[in-house]
Amino acid sequence: MKTTNNENKITEFTDLTAWKEAHKLVLVIYKVTKNFPEDEKFGLTNQLRRAAVSITSCIAEGFSRNSSKEKCQFYKMSLGSLMEIQNQIIIARDIDYIAEPRFKGVYNQTIVVRRLLYGLIKSAKDK
Repeated sequence: MKTTNNENKITEFTDLTAWKEAHKLVLVIYKVTKNFPEDEKFGLTNQLRRAAVSITSCIAEGFSRNSSKEKCQFYKMSLGSLMEIQNQIIIARDIDYIAEPRFKGVYNQTIVVRRLLYGLIKSAKDK
């Protein structure tokens, strides 16, 4: 349990709530796409997985940057990858690769991540 202010300080990208929630999304995307048809291995499966990993990777890279402008650039790239995922899971749902209840769970997680990314972008701009 963290008890001092120094222990609560964000020192690594993995301390960011946005990264933690995006990482949850990565894991969910990998689990969901595991059940996609084999002929989608280089289609939606690959696209969804790459976009999900891109979100967390860009958050990590943005965190390492010193300037607000650079941080915002990487956080916005994360947001772009997130929008790709939202689009692709709608497609997956509409072609019956994802059942509606599972779709809603994944989509809701994308909304959580989107809100946190907007917060990161705003925070970086304010510095």
